[in-house]
Amino acid sequence: ARSSRCWVTHVQQSGFAAAPGQGLPLRTQLFINNEWVDARSKKSFDTINPVDETKIATVQEAGEEDVNLAVAAAKKAFDSWKHTDGATRRNLLLKLADLVEQNRGRLAEVESLDNGKPKHVADAADIGLVIECFRYYAGWADKVGGQVIQPTQNSSSNFCFTWKQPIGVVGQIIPWNFPLLMQAWKLAPALAMGCTIVMKLSEKTPLSGLLMCDLIKQAGFPAGVVNIVNGHGPSTGEFIARHPDIRKVAFTGSSAVGHKIVEASAQTNMKKVTLELGGKSPMI
Repeated sequence: ARSSRCWVTHVQQSGFAAAPGQGLPLRTQLFINNEWVDARSKKSFDTINPVDETKIATVQEAGEEDVNLAVAAAKKAFDSWKHTDGATRRNLLLKLADLVEQNRGRLAEVESLDNGKPKHVADAADIGLVIECFRYYAGWADKVGGQVIQPTQNSSSNFCFTWKQPIGVVGQIIPWNFPLLMQAWKLAPALAMGCTIVMKLSEKTPLSGLLMCDLIKQAGFPAGVVNIVNGHGPSTGEFIARHPDIRKVAFTGSSAVGHKIVEASAQTNMKKVTLELGGKSPMI
């Protein structure tokens, strides 16, 4: 990771760079509707190398208009994505897992650079679990159906059943500590079930999550199914939490922010909320 820092520090706001022989370029824009686009907010922020506190890159920040565009793309894509066969979603997730495996060295390099963990840890632990996560949920994509229920009245003449269907556009907000793994934990189950996604990466570690967008497109996911934006919680995250066309929010982070997301849901469209909050293993 140290040897690659010298070329990464020269990345500009809307450009990208790649080390010689590396297939995945570093990205700093927003990924909306399967395209790299400049933020209409015209805002940006720096992502910092935690090892020596030098700037790695300047990343574009999504404003309200940008979030609206991402949600609109996801909503349009949901109309067709929700009707795809489970086998189709399974194969796309398996393809994505294969691409992660093929690019694990590059992903581990950027994960180490932006997050600060040793590259060998990022490769052996984080990337390995990312691959396993996508393959695990690929296995569920064609196995979720419903349940036949025997009613208490007229049991011999009534037929009751449940049929599980995707909820719609899902907003996802992830933290900095395991950027790629947190991303996989959010993306994989939602994609397996037929939902479309607008995800906000952590403003502290956006670079490896942005690398994944090129792999998602290469795997064959249709335009608008996965949209990735950058930004801070009080602005970009708030726009996601309050958006009326987002049907569910999945958030991992602090308990204080979790309270705010529940409040935003209650004050807007009563979207479903899944929260993974706080920490259980403090260490000095």
